[in-house]
Amino acid sequence: MLKVTITLEEDILQFVDQYAQGNRSAYINTLLAEHRRRILAAEMIAALKQDAEDPEYQAEIAAWDSVVGDGINARE
Repeated sequence: MLKVTITLEEDILQFVDQYAQGNRSAYINTLLAEHRRRILAAEMIAALKQDAEDPEYQAEIAAWDSVVGDGINARE
C-alpha cells in the first residue's frame, strides 16, 4: 500500500468524516474501488456492444462457432 497526500475541500472532508467511521483511508479506498468497478463494467459493456455491431467480428465468431462441435476433444 502506498501513502499519498491529497487536498480536499472542507465540505468534502466533512462528508468523508461523517461516513468514514474513523477510517478515512478505508472509506476513500472503498469509494474509489467501487467507482473503478463501475467504470470498468461500463467500458466492458461498451466494448461488447461495439463487438456486437461489428460485422467482421461477428463473421469471425460465426466461423469459430462452426468448429466448436467438430468432435475435437482437448482432453484426449
